[in-house]
Amino acid sequence: MEQTQMKQARKDITALGLCYLFGTIGIYLAKYAMSWLIVTFKPEWLKNPDLAIILGMIPIYLVGMPILMIMVKRLPVTVPEKRHMKAGNFVLSFMMCYSISIICNVIGLIITFLIGLFKGGVVQNNIANLTADASLGVMFVCMVIWAPIMEEYLFRKLIVDRTVRYGQGVAVLVSGLVFGLFHGNLNQFVYAFPMGMFMAFLYVKTGKLKITIGIHMIINFLGSIVVTLLTDAIGLEEYTALMYGGVHEDILMAFIVEHLLGWILYVGYIVLIFGTVIAGFVLLIVFHKKFRLSPGEVEIPKGKKFTTVFLNPGMGLFCLFWIVVIVIQLFS
Repeated sequence: MEQTQMKQARKDITALGLCYLFGTIGIYLAKYAMSWLIVTFKPEWLKNPDLAIILGMIPIYLVGMPILMIMVKRLPVTVPEKRHMKAGNFVLSFMMCYSISIICNVIGLIITFLIGLFKGGVVQNNIANLTADASLGVMFVCMVIWAPIMEEYLFRKLIVDRTVRYGQGVAVLVSGLVFGLFHGNLNQFVYAFPMGMFMAFLYVKTGKLKITIGIHMIINFLGSIVVTLLTDAIGLEEYTALMYGGVHEDILMAFIVEHLLGWILYVGYIVLIFGTVIAGFVLLIVFHKKFRLSPGEVEIPKGKKFTTVFLNPGMGLFCLFWIVVIVIQLFS
């Protein structure tokens, strides 16, 4: 009986990996087709940052991901039991998740900086470059509303519901890894992987996707809308140009005084973020014993978990594909 269950587990996870692999290939094909059409017929559209973001998301969120969802929904499902989460626990969960994302993001930046020194050039973050000049309205709709809903459904619900029968640990790990790899660059992978695992943990324990969507939305809102508003309030680009432009200190101080309210808000925000990260890290340490993961209906033996979950054709090829993409992105 155990051998039969092991074969079924390998078969199910292989199918899941193949769905995400074919979905990834579909997204890339849709992106290339969209790029060819725009470059051929409307190259001027790419000069508009807002339009560039929208056109870049169409093949991902309106073509590739819906096809991927259709494929994955055909696989067997086990939905986690729904449990209530108090508002206070939601706040604590957000603080822990935010701490993970910020600390790991800093680690990712350090790693990519060191790789940049090694290769003799800056490691580019294409997503950050794409959104740098976008309007707040487009960023809000795309980054704060649409992306969290789609990504939580795709990388949390669809994956967890199809792997949790083999144990919450398997579901959490697969969800986090697929989410991290799907970002396609090392810096984002370093924070998206652990952040994705924490979100998956919340979902397997509560069965409520709205919790992870809410936390994802808040994190994206703070990292895109709030940061953009505050950097505009202090005139960061102009300040940087003045600081490195060799102007007299009186001119620089006059510029700071002119944007004093913005600087007060900016410093206050940095202090708040720093405090939240420290508090979240402390909470992770305090509550680490509560992060227990329950076994599933079918428990994969300890010595065979890695080979069953990752060393199968579907998940193995999916991981290999994205590892190659990340390496190419690092040294391109």
